[in-house]
Amino acid sequence: MTLNDDQLDRYARHIILKQVGGAGQQKLLSSKVLVIGAGGLGSPLILYLAAAGVGTIGVIDDDLVSLSNLQRQILHTTDQIGNLKTDSARQMIHRINPDVKLITISERLSPDNAESIIGDYDIVADGCDNFETRFVVNDACLKLKKPFVSAALSQFDGQISTFKGYQPDKPCYRCFIPDHPGDVGNCAEAGILGAVAGVVGSLQAVEVLKELLELGDSLAGKLLLYDALGTTSRTIKLPKDPGCKSCN
Repeated sequence: MTLNDDQLDRYARHIILKQVGGAGQQKLLSSKVLVIGAGGLGSPLILYLAAAGVGTIGVIDDDLVSLSNLQRQILHTTDQIGNLKTDSARQMIHRINPDVKLITISERLSPDNAESIIGDYDIVADGCDNFETRFVVNDACLKLKKPFVSAALSQFDGQISTFKGYQPDKPCYRCFIPDHPGDVGNCAEAGILGAVAGVVGSLQAVEVLKELLELGDSLAGKLLLYDALGTTSRTIKLPKDPGCKSCN
């Protein structure tokens, strides 16, 4: 793949980075990322992946845009209320970067379709809001040996990690949370400061780009915790569970 003049201009700030360069940008343009959820996390994540020139972005979400989404889900606008989130994602991404091929899947990820959908992509970025879907993603990624970057939000804080449980020394998501923890409120029930979703979703985009470009230190085996009220972040080790029923 050769970058054309428009691409050389569009991605100039990437290309002048010695860690990326033209070869790295070409790699991004040939990469395929699946984003699960076009909500609070998915919005900044999708926008930054598209702006960065990730060539193929798949978005799976069966929800409709509602007025209460707009406080944090910056992918959608007021005139799109009532539309599928995948449709508004398509419109926004087309405006941002026509280089990007956007594949929309307006259904829920389930054990029945997960492997067939995830198998087409290099990496998965999980921005869903429930444990059932995260478990489905984990199990499919383990079987297919695909890395996935997972993030979660709660009121004024967030967390993010990269899971490569198919590697002998790296944990999977079920090493971290083996079973459903019970009654855990989502954003609709517990509330959230909208900009926190922007911070954590942007961090998630950074980690996806790092994995695609093989840059820096991976978050595999680590968990990044962000506290907006304390203006702090810290990274803790996330060990592989030798008794995990999924990756062992």
